[in-house]
Amino acid sequence: MRVILAEDSVLLRDGIVRLLGATGFDVVDACPDAETFAVSVREHRPDLVVVDVRMPPTFTAEGLQAALAVRAELPEVAVVVLSQYVEERYATELLAGRPRGVGYLLKDRVADTQEFVEALRTVAAGGTALDPEVVSQLMSRARNVDPLERLTPRERDVMRLMAQGRTNSAISRELFIGEGAVEKNVSSIFGKLDLPPTDDDHRRVLAVLQWLEHGEGG
Repeated sequence: MRVILAEDSVLLRDGIVRLLGATGFDVVDACPDAETFAVSVREHRPDLVVVDVRMPPTFTAEGLQAALAVRAELPEVAVVVLSQYVEERYATELLAGRPRGVGYLLKDRVADTQEFVEALRTVAAGGTALDPEVVSQLMSRARNVDPLERLTPRERDVMRLMAQGRTNSAISRELFIGEGAVEKNVSSIFGKLDLPPTDDDHRRVLAVLQWLEHGEGG
């Protein structure tokens, strides 16, 4: 089974390549960004692709967009996306229309190597593999749960400071975390509040408005 991997983390990328190689997969390429991944898929026409949702340069949805492009252009290729968080809009978009040969797994679950490999085999065979947490949050969304309730305590701290008009660097100093961690939390907040990147809207402002409309205050 020929596989192409797209993952910007060198350690995780190398670890998955070794795992797949040891369990019978033929990893024909391992790409650090969505652009080289897209080129590689067209060149190699693999049986399965495994793609990180967030990749350079913006770390928003480049990987997911690349995965969707694969499903549109090469429907015979099975697709598994990996994410640090459950992002319902992305999961829904990935499953829309043809919920076969597709998987959405959380990176934390990759630690269970046997389960991870079995999920890949299931997807490659035309099945569906969804992390239980993904299923749970999709069901919650269907029940119209307040999206703010999906925020983690850390994300709520970041959101509170965003509502006070703080920059990422200021939030970093306030919470004693790196700016990269702040950026990841902000990106996760946008996903959970269903605020995709657009040219017309300022997502930070829209997120704060939702926060204030629910009476959270600054």
